[in-house]
Amino acid sequence: MKKFATAINCIDGRIQLVVCAYMRTKYLVDYVDMITDPGPVKNLSEGVNNQVINNIKERVDISINKHNSNHIVIIGHFDCLGNPVPKEVQGEQIKQSISILSLWWPHAIATGMWIDEDSSIQEYKIEKSTKIQL
Repeated sequence: MKKFATAINCIDGRIQLVVCAYMRTKYLVDYVDMITDPGPVKNLSEGVNNQVINNIKERVDISINKHNSNHIVIIGHFDCLGNPVPKEVQGEQIKQSISILSLWWPHAIATGMWIDEDSSIQEYKIEKSTKIQL
């Protein structure tokens, strides 16, 4: 049986292949379900646009329940036009998003990534004790 992981990623084509290759190697999966939206870390962490959030949630749910994905990664990146804030702000948004994803799918592993202009990756994880309540 083929293994899947789930990426909630920006639509920016500069980072798509980097994310997919990294996740396939890091999590030993065959495929990465790519859920894209402009600046998804902003949308999830701020919870402002319910239509976008519900759309992301619906697609992740399919990946988890139909492809048996057990790892969800939320990604932020340099020069994001959908979320034009500094890396430090996106880092906090990534952590907040991880907490939200962990609440929605407690049986899955939720982590985050920041992709720099040189395709280097910084990982983000949170401890279970720091999860937020919605």
